[in-house]
Amino acid sequence: MFIVSLIARPGGLDAALVESLRNACGGGTVDWLAPDEAAEFPVATCPAEFDRLRAEVADMADLNLVAAEGRRKRMLLADMDSTMIQQECIDELAEEAGVGAHVKDITARAMNGELDFEGALIERVALLKGLPEAVIDRVVETRITLMPGGRTLLDRMHAEGGHCALVSGGFTAFTGRVAALLGFDENQANTLLVEDGLLTGEVGRPILGREAKVQALETITARLGLTPAEVLAVGDGANDLGMLGRAGMGVALHAKPSVQAQCELRVNHGDLTALLYLQGYMRDW
Repeated sequence: MFIVSLIARPGGLDAALVESLRNACGGGTVDWLAPDEAAEFPVATCPAEFDRLRAEVADMADLNLVAAEGRRKRMLLADMDSTMIQQECIDELAEEAGVGAHVKDITARAMNGELDFEGALIERVALLKGLPEAVIDRVVETRITLMPGGRTLLDRMHAEGGHCALVSGGFTAFTGRVAALLGFDENQANTLLVEDGLLTGEVGRPILGREAKVQALETITARLGLTPAEVLAVGDGANDLGMLGRAGMGVALHAKPSVQAQCELRVNHGDLTALLYLQGYMRDW
């Protein structure tokens, strides 16, 4: 048994569209999880024309197919940059260092899978050499904003007994703050090396990238007595693909095109509360 999920921006989901898709998929009774925003219906098997239908409604809503059994997860594993926050921290540091445009281009290409993540990170961090460490606090205070729905997502996961881990290819100087703001149980990231109050232009080794995120998933679930099938993972970049594919529910959130193409679950219209709708929670926040 599967669940066909439809999620749009608040007020953007038309009942006629939902009914039309239900008929096209041969689905059961429609359940509205949030009025004019999120709806779902059961289907016995994957609709034969699902990919075509998804493409046809892509401008109006996110159409996803979720296994009905075990859809509520016991652990959240989240990327940070452009996922739990709306920025890429290294890009914001680069703006302060006067090399913003160059670094943003490298970041975009790396997140789209065009460049090796580790090499691209080393190259970008080198451009930050000499930047005062104190700039990090200023960036956090003036440039970093939380992705909408993050606190609601973590609050519900915790209320249901879930564990929440933030695992980022970014930096501990940021993940520690973001984790504290949102209530993550733990966080992992790379370390910006500092000497005499200035960034050295180097990053601590080993570098946390795609494989390290998969390893974090394996290590944390083993410690908690969980299986990867019980994990909800969310991210937006190519370095997230490993954990998204390994988790029981891997969601590409406002992701790069090449990342979306490799993920079964995609959210482009909703915010982080869409991850609650995908698990079948009704809006009560």
